[in-house]
Amino acid sequence: MTNSSLTIFNAIILPMADGVDWFRGWMTVGADGRISGLGEGDHPDHPFAPFTPLAEAAPVATADSTPGPTVIDAQGAFVAPGFISAHSHIFTSGMRGMTPGDNLYGWVGTQSAFISGAGEDDIYWFTLHGCLDFIGNGITSAYNFTDSRVVGRYDPATDRREIYAIRDERYLQRQVDAARDSGLRVLNSIRLDSEFQPVEQAFEVFADAVAYVERSVPAELNLGTSVFGAVQWSETEQAARDEVRAMDAHGIGNQAHFLETSEALDQQREKFRWYEDAGALREGFLFGHFVHPDAYMAETAARSGSGMVWQPTSNGRLGSGVADIPRYRDLGMPIGVGLDDQSCTDISDPFQNMRIGMYTQRAVHQDASILLPRDMIRLHTLGSAEALGVADRVGSLEVGKFADFVVVNPSSPDTGPVWDVYASYAFACGLRNLERVYIGGVLAAENGRVGHPSAPEASSQLHERVRSAAGRTGLTLAW
Repeated sequence: MTNSSLTIFNAIILPMADGVDWFRGWMTVGADGRISGLGEGDHPDHPFAPFTPLAEAAPVATADSTPGPTVIDAQGAFVAPGFISAHSHIFTSGMRGMTPGDNLYGWVGTQSAFISGAGEDDIYWFTLHGCLDFIGNGITSAYNFTDSRVVGRYDPATDRREIYAIRDERYLQRQVDAARDSGLRVLNSIRLDSEFQPVEQAFEVFADAVAYVERSVPAELNLGTSVFGAVQWSETEQAARDEVRAMDAHGIGNQAHFLETSEALDQQREKFRWYEDAGALREGFLFGHFVHPDAYMAETAARSGSGMVWQPTSNGRLGSGVADIPRYRDLGMPIGVGLDDQSCTDISDPFQNMRIGMYTQRAVHQDASILLPRDMIRLHTLGSAEALGVADRVGSLEVGKFADFVVVNPSSPDTGPVWDVYASYAFACGLRNLERVYIGGVLAAENGRVGHPSAPEASSQLHERVRSAAGRTGLTLAW
């Protein structure tokens, strides 16, 4: 146990590293928050004296905590990597249940109207609440599309975006601040918006935002920056060329919302050529959603090394369709999984997301073996990390990686005997079984309660500020 800040033993460990199966064993975490040891059976220093049963372990750590070395008996609970949401709009945490019968464009239109009433302090609390919600649900890393400084609304009938205003840069920075303050590991995605302001000014603002992330976010929480691909809502091919310029200038990737909905599909598909001609398709370029490509688009994207990110719950909620994941997998595309907006998943539940993903694929293909539990768990952990280019740090339980993990107890409430470990985890367990969430070996949430000192204030601020922003835009809440 030398140099270990935490040891957990008697656990059913799902490492999710390739070539490694689940095992009953132990894991140690060093003072640097990284996994320092992992093995089957008893820890070499076992029996521990004293040790803490899981149910009696120390309370959730807070900013003032100075925990010493901890040894925990998991008592047969599952220990698995924290989930990664590879596509998220975390500022939408106060917009659940919005437009329950609308498809994408109707839903996003109402969302845009609401957020036009929000200011920089509002967006901070919206984002902080959303990040803490993620952590409480076992999501330890996320790709986050920050809300654009440009306030406007897209009309698919005209393929034009009506602009209301352009906010100060601080509006963007406060979203970065909130994610940092939450303790969630985040890859911040920034929209260029070069169509709606002087081009060089847009690039300067983008560069300032990238520099702000690097300057203000601790290295251990900063998974990088990315271009927020927005050609789906653009009017000209120049938008794709501008995004490529930003990618090249900063050596970063791009995740583009693309072919999500069947609405205005021919118009959307035409824009694939814009990205292709601009030279965007490459390793590190991701298509968010990619529900409706034709065969040429899918094959071209795969050949280029581009990947995709799948949002099963969101695609179902908005009636967008079902992405052909088996086809993309056969083509060799990197595939990640995301929770998308909290306003179109409503519950940021990665267990639900996995089940909806597996069940819809099985129903569409009429084949129960088309996507198996271990495959789905991998997609929402290591697969997402690989797609985002951060698998050297997160996504699996391996020595040297950050100790981001969840403790899931299939006995509380009891889910019955375990016939298959991966099936039990993905099919039978859920948030009700999620007992603990660790980020960097530090307890961040327990039984759905996040230990962050600002969690109570984040909740009260969210309710107050959502009502105020809605009132400023003429929208009405039920209560």
